[in-house]
Amino acid sequence: MSHPEEKLAELGLKLPDVAKPVAAYVPAVRTGDLVYTSGQLPLREGTLIATGKVGGEVSAGVASECAQQCALNALAAVKAEIGDLANVKRIVKAVVFIASTPDFTGQPQVANGASELFGQVFGEAGQHARSAVGVPVLPLDAPVEVELIVEVG
Repeated sequence: MSHPEEKLAELGLKLPDVAKPVAAYVPAVRTGDLVYTSGQLPLREGTLIATGKVGGEVSAGVASECAQQCALNALAAVKAEIGDLANVKRIVKAVVFIASTPDFTGQPQVANGASELFGQVFGEAGQHARSAVGVPVLPLDAPVEVELIVEVG
């Protein structure tokens, strides 16, 4: 299998620098063979790529792109903790929070922006358990936030 960062490059993507926390926490914590990331926002080069509610100011398509950026940021946090994404054995669980209007019910499709990336980058090891949760508001008025649990070797 090719290296995860080569897979990202094939998709026209690259790992960003680890996003600076917006409060008192660290981007990722390792305990044993698991790495837990903090919730990652759709920051690209220090700026949110969208703000507002999905089903309102933010389309489901843009929100899916946000979920993909959150996933990239989460992978960057994992890499900073373990040194090399080739050491990822499995994406165990993704939790995707979607700030959405009360009538929006497409959270799973938005979350696919993150989930599909993990499958493209890690193949079978990218298949994971997931929750896609609609919430009233997220930090900085971000439309999406993603956290991961990753098994490493």
